[in-house]
Amino acid sequence: MNDTVDRLVIFLAKRDGIDKLVKTFQYVSKLVRWQVEATHPDVARRFQQWEVASGLGRKAFRTGRFLTGFNALRRGPGSTPTFKILAVLANAGEMVYFFFDHFLWLSRIGTLDAKLAGRMSFISAFGESFGYIFFIIADFIIIKEGLKQERRLLTSSKEDTSKDATESLRKIRADRVMRLMAVAANVADFIIALADIEPNPFCNHAVTLGVSGLVSAWAGWYRNWPS
Repeated sequence: MNDTVDRLVIFLAKRDGIDKLVKTFQYVSKLVRWQVEATHPDVARRFQQWEVASGLGRKAFRTGRFLTGFNALRRGPGSTPTFKILAVLANAGEMVYFFFDHFLWLSRIGTLDAKLAGRMSFISAFGESFGYIFFIIADFIIIKEGLKQERRLLTSSKEDTSKDATESLRKIRADRVMRLMAVAANVADFIIALADIEPNPFCNHAVTLGVSGLVSAWAGWYRNWPS
């Protein structure tokens, strides 16, 4: 049986696991920088460097990630016409996000013209936020269907106390928790993307970005942590 260290090793061996760890570094450093920039500017500068390095590192880890959405559509976009449409729209947005994120990364590290960064950031964030909308809708539909199925099982379980019924209920509830975590992460990342698309005092505030980033990262920790 795996202990905590075994699970941590398995978690960090996944690309998503490393991404969530570095994302935690990125947004913790953002919050610390905001907290100390008025009183300790030298410390704030160091945490800003950590934040920037973490953000660039995450972009490097995501190289080729746009193929995940393409493969998901190629292998099976959905079981019903509604889910097929949602999957196409969600994965199309995600593919745009990850594809143009490559060019944003290259412009930020100086390989491409730095002037491209603003445009690439906007296109990438727009695709990201577009995709999140449909991922969230799909998750809520599945959660709603799961609640209906759970009610039916609870009604029938008064007569059927078999292990199969109990196991079905456990799976439905576990899936609901995972989907709620996905929704929380997607809403948080949507707020971060809005800060690039339409800068405003709320979305661009360091606390809003920091808390949103940590919500997304920690929801990802929960979803990817080995059982």
